Amino acid sequence: MPISTPQIPQSTSLPPIDAKERVSQFMRQLQDEICQSLQQIDGVGSFQEDAWERPEGGGGRSRVLREGAVFEQGGVNFSEVWGSHLPPSILAQRPEAAGHGFYATGTSMVLHPRNPYIPTVHLNYRYFEAGPVWWFGGGADLTPYYPFAEDAAHFHTTLKQACDRHNPNYYSVFKPWCDEYFYLQHRQETRGVGGVFFDYQDGQGKLYRGSNLEGAAATLSNQMDALAPRSWKEIFALVRSCGQAFIPAYAPIVERRRGMEYGDRQRNFQLYRRGRYVEFNLVYDRGTIFGLQTNGRTESILMSLPPLVRWEYGYQPEPNTPEAELYETFLQPQDWANWTLPQNH
Repeated sequence: MPISTPQIPQSTSLPPIDAKERVSQFMRQLQDEICQSLQQIDGVGSFQEDAWERPEGGGGRSRVLREGAVFEQGGVNFSEVWGSHLPPSILAQRPEAAGHGFYATGTSMVLHPRNPYIPTVHLNYRYFEAGPVWWFGGGADLTPYYPFAEDAAHFHTTLKQACDRHNPNYYSVFKPWCDEYFYLQHRQETRGVGGVFFDYQDGQGKLYRGSNLEGAAATLSNQMDALAPRSWKEIFALVRSCGQAFIPAYAPIVERRRGMEYGDRQRNFQLYRRGRYVEFNLVYDRGTIFGLQTNGRTESILMSLPPLVRWEYGYQPEPNTPEAELYETFLQPQDWANWTLPQNH
């Protein structure tokens, strides 16, 4: 799998003068709307907020819900930071940003439900500026513990509709990019059933801006006709649509699964699979690395980790079980947006 740093053309479309304020306002609003909806879904738990400041510039609002009726733990963060020196994780990807001060804002979220039949879910949307360089990035992905194809299909279909409102090519590249990004190389498996993921979107050139130049996302992106340049406003509109699609994508899944009874077997498997989440976030996740490299608030950065988790040496699922089906089908990339319910279901 060839890995390289792509040469990314610098956008010729400059952001509006009030770009930072507009994105910051949206990210705060997204945090508010998601928190309000999740509290209504949970019915018992409520988010506790910690406002924090970063000595080098900026700060954020961290909100955590614990011991709810549905959510064992969930965190929804807003951050807005700036500084004079870019972290190595950014310079490695965008060397043309060197020598400029930077600004970054975004909303990120991870929910760990108590019931093993409800999937864990993650969302992150962000905006970055460094001198003349700017881009949007983010996405959302679903990590089920038990295999329900209709849940994966609903999540993907909802996100695809959000993307399709802006460009029919977006989902076809952002979906395999998500499968590629949320991949545990040392386990040779995806983190879950994916969703959408994109980065370095500044309206110029090819859609795919990742490092695996022979992967499915890069191949599809290269096969497309050159897209017309898209403005800052157009990319921001995509991010807004994707962010606002989260509750419609996830809430129906929670309602469908929250009443299902489970036992020790399901709970132990959930805790074991949560270990994969920890492994990914601490080894691969660029948001975690960026936050730690920019002296972000550690408690906020690591709020994505589950409250309880277990590892088991050499675990293998029993054949012909739901656990085995998760490995065999759901941890391999599938065309979920075109999945249809079997006739005899």
